[in-house]
Amino acid sequence: MDQALKAKILTLLEQHRIMTVATVRPDGWPQATTVGYASEGLTLYFLCGLNSQKAKNLALDNRLSFTVDHGTENVMQISGLSMAAYAEPVTDHREGERIIQLLAKKYDAKVNVGMVMPPPDAVRLFRVTPIVISVLDYSKGFAHTDLVEC
Repeated sequence: MDQALKAKILTLLEQHRIMTVATVRPDGWPQATTVGYASEGLTLYFLCGLNSQKAKNLALDNRLSFTVDHGTENVMQISGLSMAAYAEPVTDHREGERIIQLLAKKYDAKVNVGMVMPPPDAVRLFRVTPIVISVLDYSKGFAHTDLVEC
């Protein structure tokens, strides 16, 4: 992977806190949902309810697509990421505690006073490993995308 492109991907992941994830429902329809995330390199983590539709969908089919982006008033400043990935449940309690701390750190406690993160056994944690990354950057031209295979 080109190092400049990798640096751009890592910067975008650090700058943002939410992503829209799309899972596959049992009836074949996609389901898109917004979740908070934390990242370490190109690996992302998110949590959801133990019995949420996302958790149920991923138990049947662990393929996941997601976007990371933000709003902008100038269309030519649109930038973001779209990824195809695999989501694996995190079942190790110690790793779960570490991930909960990563997620809490992403949301600055000074801004979110009184925020209490759930313990790892009260939620479903997922580790997301990208397979294909699309880097969207309109500053390089309308709808310009660089495609990266991991």
